[in-house]
Amino acid sequence: MTAPRTDAPPPQLRLPKRRGVELALLIGAVLIAVYGYAAVGLAHDHAIPPDVAGYGAGLGLLALLAHLAVRFRAPHADPLLLPIAVLLNGLGLVLIYRLDLETPKDQAAPTQLVWSTLGVALFIVVVIFLRDHRVLQRYAYLSVAAALVLMIVPIFFPAVNGAKIWIRIGGFSFQPGEFAKILLAVFFAAYLSANRHALAYTGRRIWKLQLPTGRVLGPIVAIWLLSVGVLVLERDLGTSLLFFGLFVIMLYVATGRTGWIAVGLLLAAVGAFAVGSLEPHVHSRVQDWLDPFASIAAGQGPSQLAQSLFAFAAGGMLGTGLGLGHSILIGFAAKSDFILATAGEELGLSGLTAIFLLYALLVARGYRAGLALRDPFGRLLSIGLASILALQVFVIAGGVMGLIPLTGMAMPFLAQGGSSVVTNWIIVALLIRISDLARTPHPDQVENGVIAPIVEDPS
Repeated sequence: MTAPRTDAPPPQLRLPKRRGVELALLIGAVLIAVYGYAAVGLAHDHAIPPDVAGYGAGLGLLALLAHLAVRFRAPHADPLLLPIAVLLNGLGLVLIYRLDLETPKDQAAPTQLVWSTLGVALFIVVVIFLRDHRVLQRYAYLSVAAALVLMIVPIFFPAVNGAKIWIRIGGFSFQPGEFAKILLAVFFAAYLSANRHALAYTGRRIWKLQLPTGRVLGPIVAIWLLSVGVLVLERDLGTSLLFFGLFVIMLYVATGRTGWIAVGLLLAAVGAFAVGSLEPHVHSRVQDWLDPFASIAAGQGPSQLAQSLFAFAAGGMLGTGLGLGHSILIGFAAKSDFILATAGEELGLSGLTAIFLLYALLVARGYRAGLALRDPFGRLLSIGLASILALQVFVIAGGVMGLIPLTGMAMPFLAQGGSSVVTNWIIVALLIRISDLARTPHPDQVENGVIAPIVEDPS
């Protein structure tokens, strides 16, 4: 007689952390940026820049520190988010350095590297000290109050390039609206997650749209009025479109009602038409968009938008090569939203497509992290943060390509702008923190041999 054999317990399965994949991709991202830096020097001065080793070491050190923070504090995070951010930031430094060669008295690359360092430092702080993104839900109304203050303060400072979006104190300047967009995303996610059922199923039904009660609808109308108010007082078309578009996207995700998209587009169109007709600064941009070659016909030379279109045309399929374009013709704006024209001219359609694919992949991974959560706040926050990047890329690329009027915003990671690069690094840090929680297996599932991640709804 032999004793009956009992089945052995199933082996515990582990969700792969992919930190090695992340490190390999980071090495590739740094090498691509260093190669671009050297290529610019060879094309412009026929010699490799003497500080190429320092540039590579600095960028590599920042990437390594960020990787170590993720490895030890967010081991299950998405392995693509950090390498994409490093590559885009590195390419931005290369393009800014290339433009610096045409303006020796206006060196922006060293300043951008300092801001990038600060951005990575804040990235590390967020990854280390923010253990659970749901903590932010407690500070929803504090976030919206701080965002309102940040948006109102620039009204009392002088306009820069026709828009009041900057705070300048001595030689220091920053754009508070960049930080306000993160705070608004936190507020929108918290408010919509708490009121998603009332927004979707209560109130009156008009045609195919379920309108909620006035108590619930009030904040929606207030956000729309705030969007138009920012546009009028600060003459900033891009920020107002970003804020309103962000809310409409998150409202659609929270309720699943496609009618809100139609209402949002209608309200945005009405507001943009009214301000575009009444505000001279915005009206001039609309006129330039409608006829970008009017200044040439009038004998005044090409406008900035016309020069941008010429740059894209000159780039063709493969581009002129890094350092061999003439993007400096665009003038002072070449280091802001028009930096995309530099990329289009010198990298061509193929290089520009690769850049857009990097942005698309970054946004898609943010959406994926949100969809993996059962926590409604985390889902909305992740989708909102990813949508901020998507909206910025669309608005900026559409403006410099003549698809929509110019907005004057900064291309995420790519263009010169300290406030922009810092806030974008914070966004990536929050997405990494959310993706880590989304990809971490639940203990009960691991015991049962299931590795699918799960996050319970705290409500």
